[in-house]
Amino acid sequence: MKPVTDLRHFLPTLLLLVHLELCFSEDGDNATISSYSDDTPFPSFDYSDFPELCSKDANLRFRLWFMPSFYSIVFFLGLTGNLLVIFTVFYFKRLKTMTDVYLLNLSFADLLFALSLPFWAASSMTEWVLGLLLCKAMYTVYKISFYSSMFLLSAISVDRYFAIAKAVSAHRHRSRAVLISKVSTAFIWVAALVFSIPEMVYTNITNNTCTPFSSHFDPLRISVQMSQIIIAFVLPLLIMAFCYSTIIQTLYQARNLERNKAIKVILAVVTVFLVCQVPYTLLLCWTTVVTAQGGTDICSYDNSLVYATDVTQSVAFLRCCLNPFVYAFIGVKFRYDLLKLLKDLGCMSQERFFKYTCGRRRSSAGNETETTTTFSP
Repeated sequence: MKPVTDLRHFLPTLLLLVHLELCFSEDGDNATISSYSDDTPFPSFDYSDFPELCSKDANLRFRLWFMPSFYSIVFFLGLTGNLLVIFTVFYFKRLKTMTDVYLLNLSFADLLFALSLPFWAASSMTEWVLGLLLCKAMYTVYKISFYSSMFLLSAISVDRYFAIAKAVSAHRHRSRAVLISKVSTAFIWVAALVFSIPEMVYTNITNNTCTPFSSHFDPLRISVQMSQIIIAFVLPLLIMAFCYSTIIQTLYQARNLERNKAIKVILAVVTVFLVCQVPYTLLLCWTTVVTAQGGTDICSYDNSLVYATDVTQSVAFLRCCLNPFVYAFIGVKFRYDLLKLLKDLGCMSQERFFKYTCGRRRSSAGNETETTTTFSP
């Protein structure tokens, strides 16, 4: 946002010109100046009737240092973590379960968004000079990544629900599990692309700023935002809440030494989702309601909403670099594969590899099932 010039600085000159215009009178073809002396009182005006424009200088200064720094950290972590997940899965050909397929596609979605973060940083620092095509691409990539990530997180919770809470029925369909996961993943990507059409169509450059809609008070923007909140947040949240609550109940009833560790992983999954996504979504709901009511005339309140939106949106972006740690790095099989990959690439000695993996690998070898990718520590 650019600082706004106060129009009251120009009002005295404008009013003087208007007053002089009123001092002229037309008499046939000759224009004569009416009498005007130093004793003639100049009309006074009450500036309190004019609305005071809200300055965004403080918000702009905050954006100039906070958002580029934060986006740079998220970009580096997201790029590194998701590339490690993708490379490890393909190197060891670990696409044997539904969760493996979902995790791989989740990493692609997060990687896609991480690659767009430099453009978000540039957009927050200065005027948008990269053209309309990249402007549309930036918002479209974000929405595709956001929708696909939320749908994939929901799919992972459903898969874990059947694998743990409905283990008997899940075992009967085990031979078709990978095929089902690939078909459902393709459907998820298509759905994410379809739901991102508003960003493709309506994103534009307004006042040298890349924005997804022509106006902040655009009724279309309000309806689209509320629809996106319901489809991409409320529904996945309800699905995950049902699946993970049922899984926890099942694990509590099971007499298994790995139960407490699995519950900790589930709590970590839910915590990352809630901490990263809930604040921004709630604030987006509130700002949408404020916009639908015509906005606010209180400058300090408006600036506070801008601050809160910048911070919560940045935290929501952080999720793209945390997913690899929560969903992949925390699993026994993946940790072992990652360490083996580092050893094969010469980044780790044989002695250190056995030191980190030998004892734990031996203890978990007999218990390694299709749930270990996500729920084993």
